[in-house]
Amino acid sequence: MSANEAMIAEHVKAVLAELAAGNGYGEPVTLVAAVKTRTPAEIQCAIDAGVTAVGENKVQEFRDKYDKIIGAERHFIGHLQTNKAKYLVGRTHLIHSLDRDELAAELSALAVRRETVQDVLIQINIGDEASKGGYPLSDGLAAFERAAKTAGLRPRGFMAMLPLSDDASVLAPLADAMRRLFEAARPMGAEFLSMGMSGDYKLCLAHGANMIRIGTSLFGNRPA
Repeated sequence: MSANEAMIAEHVKAVLAELAAGNGYGEPVTLVAAVKTRTPAEIQCAIDAGVTAVGENKVQEFRDKYDKIIGAERHFIGHLQTNKAKYLVGRTHLIHSLDRDELAAELSALAVRRETVQDVLIQINIGDEASKGGYPLSDGLAAFERAAKTAGLRPRGFMAMLPLSDDASVLAPLADAMRRLFEAARPMGAEFLSMGMSGDYKLCLAHGANMIRIGTSLFGNRPA
């Protein structure tokens, strides 16, 4: 085992040990390894150390690595262009980034045509940031309901990215708002609140996330 592989394995085991206590609500937490730019060998090392789900940000990387990674669920966690949805439907355990009705319609058409049901998360633009996609918080529950009534789709919960900030007084209320939305959708089948990356996952866990997407904390910084 190389020094890099040993580092990845050590980081994975440390994070999984941290997550063993659950989130702030005592619920189990799913770790999704964010593997943008990571090699199949690095990803396989993380899987061997205990990662059970890997998330790609780019469709091309998802396609290129698809047959080279075994032993873990394949998630898609990045922005999804409508014309690239065809590469994911039926091959992805969970699409985290259903952020608009146009994409829902395309995913539905593909799923029906392929006689499958695609699991998705409804992406919420919780910080109301122009640079990020997602439904506004005020439309989150209705977006979940629409997806639940759409052929070929099965909404499993919500995804959000908190604004880039170190100010817990700003981030905590947003995380709490996401948790309230998640709770409101639970009677309709919501299971996952995917929220938290390497810089903010501890706060997100404390405020109710039960799925986190982290890369740097597992693999180290990306090469410059």
